[in-house]
Amino acid sequence: MCDSAKQPAGAVRIDRRGFLQTPTVVAAAGLLAGGSLVCNAHADALTREQRDKMTPDEILAMMKRGNDRFRKGDEPRRDFLAEQKASAKGQYPAVVLLTCIDSRAPAEVIMDLGLGDAFNCRVAGNVANDDILGSMEFACKVAGAKVVLVMGHTACGAIKGAIANEKLGNLTGLLAKIRPAVEKTEFTGERTATNAAFVNAVARKNVSLTMAQILEKSPVLRELESKRAIKVAGAMYDLETAAVEFLS
Repeated sequence: MCDSAKQPAGAVRIDRRGFLQTPTVVAAAGLLAGGSLVCNAHADALTREQRDKMTPDEILAMMKRGNDRFRKGDEPRRDFLAEQKASAKGQYPAVVLLTCIDSRAPAEVIMDLGLGDAFNCRVAGNVANDDILGSMEFACKVAGAKVVLVMGHTACGAIKGAIANEKLGNLTGLLAKIRPAVEKTEFTGERTATNAAFVNAVARKNVSLTMAQILEKSPVLRELESKRAIKVAGAMYDLETAAVEFLS
C-alpha cells in the first residue's frame, strides 16, 4: 500500500484493493485538494478506464509490488465478494498469465491480484500450445490485456520429468515440449533431475523459450508487441523464498 507518511499535506487517500498502485491510474482519478494527487484509485474490480491508462511496464511494476506485499505478509484484506459482484457484468484484466499447475505457485495469490485482474492459463511446465495461444490472443486482442507473463518456478516436477525423459500416457507429449529447454540449457555440473541447480536452470530456459515460441507462433501477439500494445515477459517463482524474479 502507499506510505501515508509520504503523502503531501491535504492529500486524500483512496484505496483500490490490491492491484492498482500506479501514478498513471492515480492521475486518471483527477486532482484533489489543492492539486494533490490521489494515492490509490479505489474500485472493487479493475475497470476498463483504469486498465487502459496503464502501460505494460506499469502493470509489471504493480505485480512486482504485489509479490513484495505477499512475501512480507502485507497484503490488504480482500473483499472477494465485492470483487465478484463488481466484475460479474464485465471484466478488464490487465495481464494474461501462463504458469505451472503446481499447487504451491498460484500466480494470482503470490502477486496479490484480485478477481478480474488477470486471465490465468495453467498447465504443467507452463508450456504453450495452440489452445493456450488462442486464449492469449483473445485475452490481448479482444479483451485488452497488455501483458503476457510466462512464469516458471523452482523444483518444478514437470521439468524434472522432462530431464529424466519420463513416459506416462499423455504426459509424455507434454514433457516432450520441455525437452528443448533441457537440451539448450548451458550448465556445468550434473545434468540430472536430482540436481536442483540444473532443474532450476532448465526451468528458467523453458520460460525464455516459451516466450519466444509465443511470439513465433502467434502473428496476432507478435503484431501487438511490435506496436508496443503488449509486452511478453518472463518470471521465475522461488518456492523457498516466495520471491518472483522478473526476467524481462
